[in-house]
Amino acid sequence: MRPTKRDELVRKALEIFYREGFHAAGMDLLAKESGISKTSMYKHFRTKEELILAVLRLRDEDFRNWMFRRMEALADSPRGRLLAMFDALGEWFAQPGFRSCMFIKASSEYPEADHPIHVQSAEHKRLLFAELSRIAAAAGAADPAKLARALLILKEGAIVTAHLGHTEDPAADAKAVAETLLADALREPAG
Repeated sequence: MRPTKRDELVRKALEIFYREGFHAAGMDLLAKESGISKTSMYKHFRTKEELILAVLRLRDEDFRNWMFRRMEALADSPRGRLLAMFDALGEWFAQPGFRSCMFIKASSEYPEADHPIHVQSAEHKRLLFAELSRIAAAAGAADPAKLARALLILKEGAIVTAHLGHTEDPAADAKAVAETLLADALREPAG
């Protein structure tokens, strides 16, 4: 199916917002780089914030699909998939266009907890948590939610560390800590 002008705009806006930031990328820049007039943009989205929400929904779907597929491709067991998340992150960090997490950036630029952009960013993290909890349960974790929260903290820390660039391989560093967490969380109860 051929993408619509709206789809093309959202995809191009994703690239621009990811590279420039949400406040820094104005509608003039979006029009110039997308080749879609501002008049046409406003036919699809009443406000820039509506466009940002569409971009975040697309990024959420793209990122989660990519990450969980990579985890499945890299490992055949639930435990292995939890560790493979960090291998997938390492691949992402190595990409030339890596610019950190779009959702961390969005929630920083729209810090009010009830702002729709902040809410959408938090929803992305909630969806990641739900899937990681499911995988942790399949791996045999006694407390899947606790393990998923710990792994997400490592994931987020690795993303920020990769963005700041002050360690050589933050994904591998996070994976080493995750191995310790998994060894503890998946240990058979004494008895």
